[in-house]
Amino acid sequence: MKKLARSGVIALTLCLLFTSPALLANPGNGNGNGNGKGNGHGQGHGNKGEGKHDKSQGKKNKGGDPWRAETDISYSFARDLARQQGLTGYSSLPPGIAKNLARGKPLPPGIAKRSVPRGMLEGLPSYPGYEWKMVGDNLVLIALSTAVVTAIINNVFD
Repeated sequence: MKKLARSGVIALTLCLLFTSPALLANPGNGNGNGNGKGNGHGQGHGNKGEGKHDKSQGKKNKGGDPWRAETDISYSFARDLARQQGLTGYSSLPPGIAKNLARGKPLPPGIAKRSVPRGMLEGLPSYPGYEWKMVGDNLVLIALSTAVVTAIINNVFD
C-alpha cells in the first residue's frame, strides 16, 4: 500500500513539474487575453517622441518578418521619409472606413489606396509577397495574395 501511494505521489509530482511551465508561459504574439486598448486609430501620432533614429533603419530588414513591420520601422522614420518626398498634407480616412482598417483584417472593399512613390519605397523595408500602400494618411503593409493588412503606421502623411 505504501508503495502504491508513493508511486502515485511521484506521478502527480512529475505531472505538475512538466505542466506548470506551460500554464505560466507568456501567451506571446498578441494572442493573449484580448483585454488591450486596441490600435486607437486617429488618436495622436503613435511613436512620435522616440527621438533620433539611424537613417539606415529602413534598409536593414530586407526579407524579415512582415508581422513585425510596425516594430522594424518607427513612425518618426516613416514620417521623415514622407517629408523628404513631399508626401504630406493628406487627409485622414472617414471614421466609418478608418474603424474597418485594422491589422489582421482584409483591406475594406472600395477603400482608396495609392502606391507609395519609388523614392520613399526604397527607404522602407521590403518583404516578399507584401507591398506598402498609402491609405488616407496612413502607411499600410498589405499581403498581395490575400489583401490582409499586416501593419499600419498611422498619420505618416498628414
